Amino acid sequence: MAGRGRRDGEGTVGWREERAEPDRPGKKGAKRSVLCEARGVPIGLAHDGANRHDVKLLAATLDSIPVPRPKATRRRPQRLCLDRGYDYVSVREVVGCRDYSPHIRTRGEELRLKARVPGWKARRWVVEACQSWLNRNRALLIRWSKKDDNHLALLQLASGLIAFKKAHAARPAVALPG
Repeated sequence: MAGRGRRDGEGTVGWREERAEPDRPGKKGAKRSVLCEARGVPIGLAHDGANRHDVKLLAATLDSIPVPRPKATRRRPQRLCLDRGYDYVSVREVVGCRDYSPHIRTRGEELRLKARVPGWKARRWVVEACQSWLNRNRALLIRWSKKDDNHLALLQLASGLIAFKKAHAARPAVALPG
């Protein structure tokens, strides 16, 4: 019969039953991976589609540092704090090739240490604060830009503004003559 639409179970074999329907077809999502230093200033970032696993962005994030790092030595090793989502052999190889020593802890371990040791601060929370500072920019909280290069430029601009604000806040106050 012409002009009649498909009904459930009609048409292509298994069209409804076997194929998963996306929640938001045609929508772009974004995932960002941020590397920050001890005070929360972002020093490296990478981004990709929202359906990528965090492990896939690790190498790009570590390679995105714009300034050369000092060499790691026995007396001054360079540590990289990661959560349990990065606990893979391939991650340890990627981190080891770049002369970092990985520290991988679960959130529960950090909470137990904080409860036992007074004044102890979890290192991973610095990254969460940095992500929060990036989310204060409306164009990054909800991705409005369609081109990946434009979104990356906005991420870099927001990271530069965070670094500028942190450097300005750390500068000692100068007394004006008068």
